[in-house]
Amino acid sequence: MSTYRYHEILSKIQNLPPDEQLRLLEDLAAIIRQQTPLRHHRSILEFEGIGQKTWEGIDVKEFIRQERDSWNG
Repeated sequence: MSTYRYHEILSKIQNLPPDEQLRLLEDLAAIIRQQTPLRHHRSILEFEGIGQKTWEGIDVKEFIRQERDSWNG
């Protein structure tokens, strides 16, 4: 779509009363949802255990202490 056509449509939308703008917005959202493939929602729990080997042999309390000390200077 050309920029001119887009601005022409936008201008017409701005002249609609608010209730019709909201209705148009809802209709556009429905159209976009129909055209967009469903995405699989992921769970944060899928990350459990990732990076586990990175922390092998590291004293977590000492690591945190060193990190906090680095913030102060």
